[in-house]
Amino acid sequence: MSATTANNVPVVKKSKLGSLERQRLWSVRGSFAALSVFVVIFLIPPFYMIMTSLKSSAEISAQKGNPWIVQNPTLDNFIHLATDASFQRYFLNSVWVTALVVVLSMTIAILAAFSLSRMGFKGATVLSTGVFLTYLVPPSLLFIPLFQIVGSLGLINNTWVLVLLFPTLAVPFCTWIMIGYFNSIPKELDEAALIDGASYPQILILIFIPVALPGIIAATIFAFTVAWGGFLYPLAYLYSSDQATLTVGIVRELIRGDVFAWGMIMAACVMAAAPPVIVYTFLMDYYVAGLTAGATKG
Repeated sequence: MSATTANNVPVVKKSKLGSLERQRLWSVRGSFAALSVFVVIFLIPPFYMIMTSLKSSAEISAQKGNPWIVQNPTLDNFIHLATDASFQRYFLNSVWVTALVVVLSMTIAILAAFSLSRMGFKGATVLSTGVFLTYLVPPSLLFIPLFQIVGSLGLINNTWVLVLLFPTLAVPFCTWIMIGYFNSIPKELDEAALIDGASYPQILILIFIPVALPGIIAATIFAFTVAWGGFLYPLAYLYSSDQATLTVGIVRELIRGDVFAWGMIMAACVMAAAPPVIVYTFLMDYYVAGLTAGATKG
């Protein structure tokens, strides 16, 4: 009887292992199937945008054939925009505004996160929560009171207003990301540095910034996305074409009443989407690492 029992034990273990493997296999297949559906759904708009950008105005107006296929591909829309002085001005406005916003936001976020996570003053935890809660306030609720503030400062219809306002959207989330990453760094590092006589600025510059580089890159990508893709604030505060950024300039320049230059609109959207796509393509691993920092210990 003992021999029979002993012979049955491996069979039971193998059956359990086989059942677990089948469950895992089906879960993986189900996950991939669901993700494939979402990928197809999310890729349809950019694919249609690219196809339309390669069409001439005559082909778009004719509405003949399959709308998903380009009959006579052309780069005229891209060439026209690349050589247009207004579009170049919109692009340059977006570039310098984004650069200043990223630098300002990251400087504030790194200093705030370091002080909240490491300097250990009273109320740091409550203040950290409050910083993140400010990110949850929709920008659509803020642009009316902010209009009065920037109006009193004389910044209406001036691109500097975006340098002032975009950090209010980027700093809370960037600070939250950096707090999570700084908390994942062992405290023994800064304690050893303090024993050796290092000051807090030296600890931040020489230890935390090099170690927390993935988190800094993740926060920088977020700040870049906020500044580059912002639409509501430029639309509300900038009126003249020489001050407009790319997102607003596309709408104002390429839509005249009820006439839509769809080919150039789609080409402009492709060109405007290219920088964020390139950034995310090469830095996605850092972005994911920065968002998940502090989720586990050890």
